[in-house]
Amino acid sequence: MEPAKFRETLQNRQPETGQNIYLQALWYDAKGDWERSHELIQDLPDPASARIHAYLHRQEGDQGNALYWYRRAGVPAFNGSLEAEWEKLVTELG
Repeated sequence: MEPAKFRETLQNRQPETGQNIYLQALWYDAKGDWERSHELIQDLPDPASARIHAYLHRQEGDQGNALYWYRRAGVPAFNGSLEAEWEKLVTELG
């Protein structure tokens, strides 16, 4: 999904119906609800959830935990800004 288009949905009170769990987690994160975002993906076993999990812990400032989740996702740690990583996740997982 295109990040700019996804951002338009942030004016809503809830994520759009039919959004996958990844976009829901990223939507709540963008709305400032880190806890809800984390809650949605923390127990999912797939690599996409692990990537979001890594991003969330990186955002939190817990680099060690973030590195663990990047390894679980099978991807290198993201070196750009948090904003760039969020956009990449929205684009790739949407």
